[in-house]
Amino acid sequence: MAIYRHHILPRLINWVMGQATLGAFRTRVVGGAHGRVLEIGIGSGRNLPFYGAGADEVVGIDPSPELLAMARCVAAESSRPVALVEQTAERLPFEDGSFDTVVVTWSLCSIPDPSAALREARRVLKPAGELRFVEHGLAPALGVQRWQHRLTPLWSRCSGGCHLDRKMDDLIRAAGFHITDLTRSYLSGPKIMTFMYEGTAVPSGGADQRNGTEPRHG
Repeated sequence: MAIYRHHILPRLINWVMGQATLGAFRTRVVGGAHGRVLEIGIGSGRNLPFYGAGADEVVGIDPSPELLAMARCVAAESSRPVALVEQTAERLPFEDGSFDTVVVTWSLCSIPDPSAALREARRVLKPAGELRFVEHGLAPALGVQRWQHRLTPLWSRCSGGCHLDRKMDDLIRAAGFHITDLTRSYLSGPKIMTFMYEGTAVPSGGADQRNGTEPRHG
């Protein structure tokens, strides 16, 4: 299992996350990040080329040294400062209110305690900061949900802890965020793996919520 976990799995993750169908999500979610950015679960750095001019600095965390080694090669080509930290998301080594944007893409599914990670994301965000996310998770169809629940224990063991059945919008709200924009849709492919949650959120009580902004649902 050690050979699989440290040598085969990181390469599989890098390959899967390089699929062209994910590019449009990255353009929308990552491209809108601004200021000092924290990326949770930066992995092999697939998002780095998608950051726009509004992102001044990117700090990426990931618990996998193998994936971070790949990310360093990508970071070396970046036009902005990139710092990479080997760290789990549940206890972030950053001060309160130290980031303008937190980005998380296809990572909450595999974090052992996603609620703790999201609470930490809220803590390190500035009061007017923004969480930008795209994740796969629990589908709305009951038949699909049943298969997601059945397969998750086995799937998680061979996919680096990935869960098929987390309801991402509920997790985000429960961690103290107000979702300001949310689109939910299937990608092509097996429905148990392709139901996507894409959107933005602000810390509860943040500027968008005080202005009465309502989320858009897709």
